[in-house]
Amino acid sequence: MTNATGFAPRAVLADRLRTHGLATDAALIAGGALFTAALAQVEVPMWPVPITGQTLAVVLVGATLGARRGMLSLLVYAVAGLAGAPFFADMHGGLQSLALPSFGYVIGFIPAAGLIGWLARRNWDRKFLRATAAFTLASAIPFVTGLPYLAVALGQLDAPNDLQSVLAAGLYPFIVGGIAKALIAAGIVPLVWKAVGRR
Repeated sequence: MTNATGFAPRAVLADRLRTHGLATDAALIAGGALFTAALAQVEVPMWPVPITGQTLAVVLVGATLGARRGMLSLLVYAVAGLAGAPFFADMHGGLQSLALPSFGYVIGFIPAAGLIGWLARRNWDRKFLRATAAFTLASAIPFVTGLPYLAVALGQLDAPNDLQSVLAAGLYPFIVGGIAKALIAAGIVPLVWKAVGRR
């Protein structure tokens, strides 16, 4: 079953490509990982968790590729970084990255991409208001893994790791930026859909 434009319902932007198949999917997955690595270097240095463009990359990759390819892309990003590629913030890479207080957020990027990809297949990325809600929700997912990981890492560094200290270090500084990145993504993706529709 197709809609009036001739495309199957529940498509994401990547489904509008002219070529399909394993090679195309592999290229999209790798491209998403590289895009995330690039935005990881857009950084406001802070300790213990820097402000970066990664969350924006995660929601854009997930919305563009869909849940399965989006999650695979962020998994490739994490595995490549742990294997030594300088993919993480401040060009970090290697197994020593597991000791970074911020690594828990990287783990959370994978389900975040999956959630926004799932919502995108249900057209939550087509209109600004719904896209804003979807991107904001997905942007919150990395905190679910990031904050407990941060608490453990701070404890191992003999730094304060009570609830208030962890929230002050790993949540509060990122609220405004997270909302701003969700708004940016919610502005970009619907515009791309409109451009694709005109084609």
